[in-house]
Amino acid sequence: MDYGRELLMRMFGRPRGVLGRMGGVIMSRVNRDAAAQVIKLLDVRPNDKVLEVGFGPGVGIQLALERITDGWVAGIDQSPEMVRQAAARNASALRDAKADLRYGSVERLPFADEMFDKAFAINSMQVWGDARTGLREVWRVLKSGGNLALCFTVNSGQSKDGIVESLAAAGFAQVRMADQAKLFCAIAIKP
Repeated sequence: MDYGRELLMRMFGRPRGVLGRMGGVIMSRVNRDAAAQVIKLLDVRPNDKVLEVGFGPGVGIQLALERITDGWVAGIDQSPEMVRQAAARNASALRDAKADLRYGSVERLPFADEMFDKAFAINSMQVWGDARTGLREVWRVLKSGGNLALCFTVNSGQSKDGIVESLAAAGFAQVRMADQAKLFCAIAIKP
């Protein structure tokens, strides 16, 4: 891995150390609009149970909680630094059991089958260790009729190529692409 890519991974892919802390601060500002757009696209409702994969500094969790009164939000992230930042940002929701933030991998989600109404990931699929297994795990924890949004900002470097096919191979249906301001999303449903 070249030095530039390693630096970017330490800041944004799997943030750690001083660079990871700085990356979290940057992501909390840069990805706020993207998270707001994704939550609106998913039509998050007051009683939804929502999962965010790769929650970073917890801005998406925070914005989802603003819409949820009777449900709750959970998330998983591969970076202990991001878990710390997200926990600090969402401390009251954690105390009130409105949020559940965990360190871990999408390939082994620590949640029960058919637990969530909606799930989303922003700029994280490209750093999953095994995207095929990760998508199958998200499919497992979504309720029948649940929606998934895989979203990527213009700065992610992610191409649209192959995303629809990957979702279909994992069992998702009605996959559609949604272009937003500085963001594109693949939205699918679990039949």
